[in-house]
Amino acid sequence: MKIIRLMLVDDHDIVRAGLRSFLESQTGFQVVGEAGDGEEAIQVALETHPDVIVMDISMPKVDGMEATRRLHALCPECRVLALTVHQDKQYFFEMLAAGAVGYVTKHAAAEDLVAAVRSVAQGNVYLQPALARWLLEDYHRLRTQSSPSPYSAAEDHTHDKDLDVLSQRELQVLEGVAQGLSNPQMGAQFGISPKTVARHRERIMNKLSLHSSTELVKFAIRAGLISIS
Repeated sequence: MKIIRLMLVDDHDIVRAGLRSFLESQTGFQVVGEAGDGEEAIQVALETHPDVIVMDISMPKVDGMEATRRLHALCPECRVLALTVHQDKQYFFEMLAAGAVGYVTKHAAAEDLVAAVRSVAQGNVYLQPALARWLLEDYHRLRTQSSPSPYSAAEDHTHDKDLDVLSQRELQVLEGVAQGLSNPQMGAQFGISPKTVARHRERIMNKLSLHSSTELVKFAIRAGLISIS
């Protein structure tokens, strides 16, 4: 089993110590770095190149949002998982926009954090289910606020055209990504290898001009391939 190399970013020493103890008790996890603020996080990440950065948001000097934004440009292979007290739509959407590929609150169950780390390490998006609904709600709100016009029909037609460029297998993989399935899980479900799933994901992103798994999830919701209940 490949070791998942983690970095912990939180301005409270006791929180980091607790996280380190818990996460390193899990099979396949290794904490390779820690930081107490966003500025230090960037420096340590560039030195250690962790697979997953568990990132708090509210911190002194440089906050988690700005650190995520910079790391997305400087260390794109480092996948940021937000772990925060904030159960707030603004923080949720701004962290995703900054480049985070996961969002979990500190009120979540311990097994949710473990699942989130494993999921983002495998190249997937992990959004705590209770919060993931906000993606769908926000889209519905925008559609409701928009007055009926030829543009609405044009937007739907654009999604239809976008989907037309995808093969049946690519549609299945896109739906699997949006549901949070890992490449091995999709491989087992579709009877293909995880490497083949990864190639399908790459082709989907190229065809749709998307650049992250988060964008794939949003596209799948807009296109009606999945719903969040």
